[in-house]
Amino acid sequence: MTAATAATASATMTASTTTSATTERRNVTEIHTDQAVFPPDFLWGAATSAYQIEGSRTADGTGESVWDVFVRRPGAVEGGGTGAIACDSYRRWREDIDLLRMIGLNSYRFSTGWSRIMPTGRGRANAAALDHYERQVDALLEVGIKPLITLNHWDMPSALTPAPGRGGWLDRATASAFAEYAGAVTGRLGDRVGHWITQCEPWIIQLLGYQLGLHAPGVKDLARSVVAGHHVLLGHGLAAQAIAANSPAAQIGVALSLFPCVPDSDCEADRQAAWGSDGYVNRWYLDPLAALGYPADTRRLWEGVLAGSGAGFGTEDFILPGDEAVIGSRLDFIGVNYYTRRVCAAAAPGAAGPFPWAVVGPRGDVPRTDEGWEIAPDALRDLLIRLDRDYGGRPLVVTENGAVFGDAPTHDGRVHDVRRVAFIRSHLRAIAQAMAAGARVTGYMHWSLLDNFEWALGYRPRFGLTHVDYASGRRTLKDSAWFYRQVAATGTAPKEDPDYGFDG
Repeated sequence: MTAATAATASATMTASTTTSATTERRNVTEIHTDQAVFPPDFLWGAATSAYQIEGSRTADGTGESVWDVFVRRPGAVEGGGTGAIACDSYRRWREDIDLLRMIGLNSYRFSTGWSRIMPTGRGRANAAALDHYERQVDALLEVGIKPLITLNHWDMPSALTPAPGRGGWLDRATASAFAEYAGAVTGRLGDRVGHWITQCEPWIIQLLGYQLGLHAPGVKDLARSVVAGHHVLLGHGLAAQAIAANSPAAQIGVALSLFPCVPDSDCEADRQAAWGSDGYVNRWYLDPLAALGYPADTRRLWEGVLAGSGAGFGTEDFILPGDEAVIGSRLDFIGVNYYTRRVCAAAAPGAAGPFPWAVVGPRGDVPRTDEGWEIAPDALRDLLIRLDRDYGGRPLVVTENGAVFGDAPTHDGRVHDVRRVAFIRSHLRAIAQAMAAGARVTGYMHWSLLDNFEWALGYRPRFGLTHVDYASGRRTLKDSAWFYRQVAATGTAPKEDPDYGFDG
């Protein structure tokens, strides 16, 4: 993604289940006084998405995506940016693989372009686009970099949205169309790619795409957003079946935008508010994916919202018999996209809106990114431990973690993003602490490899390990990339800055 507008948008709105952790865990990490040590088979990677970096929006028979349409709306994107050029990675992908090699990473999470491969939404796949991604996968494997492919990172073919407010994830048939696309990609690449992520951030799709209208396709309808969110999850289940048919040994997961929800105080009302918010943001997606079914408390919340909105339908009208079984039929690993936490308090009496909580924090002077998000690595540690405890000890991959810091090249040509170095170090140490407590974390994908198009925020926020000069496309590895190279090479996250050098 990133969660780039998610944290901002969610801040404007107003008991743990099932399996306990087993006593034995693989890949347990030791925490020393000066460094955190990771296992030799740990995945060290970076993440990107097709629309955010590729550009070349009409190359090789590419179809129009919902984002190609959305960016044409006046005021939809800060600064009027589009994905027309982005980082020009559709043409310069070999340079990006060179960057991964220079950083010494052994994995790369990227997405295939849904609208490139299925230009009309359904039917025959675009062979030229599949050829492109096949070349990319083969080139990664040739240099020892494991590809982790995301199938939907939000660039749905616009042909699936025939009119504003119609189609897309509002239409149950889109879940089947997504499964067709998953089958086409894995039919070509399933013999070489072992990790597949079906959906990226279902909550963000529901929230920003269909509830608040801040992302494509720009629908603003709270009641119907719940329908869209369900169909995203149903799409996962159907796509997982298609992937398994083509690649039985594949590992299949979902990258979830997870925001730990903590109470603003110890009072019972704030604790209940945080738990309700957790259901809205996290459990509504985690529970059904983990074959636990939709959480009853959040379903009651949505029933009240739907009734109060006058929508004329309830959850039983779109969550059909058998749907939850399909959604929960396959989840081999949980992808964790973590950026910050939500501090929640009980909504004030008479407060407008359907939700009985308010996002109020953090309060006071806390470390923040340039986008104003709290830097809270301990919340990541606690989240990973909770996921291990509550969701059957499944393997966890941190599929996104990063921060906005606007450092630019200085007089020496380098980008001294020392705050990002500290951010990475602190979050890796939090991951190591979770692993020492038993969480089966198998990889870390930093967001992002490149500064890129950050959806509705345009090109202002910079998340990359690599600085991109958008006018020329020039790439410059930042200090954080060289630090990360040291981590990947040694399998350790030092407590203090190492002498990591800049020799390329």
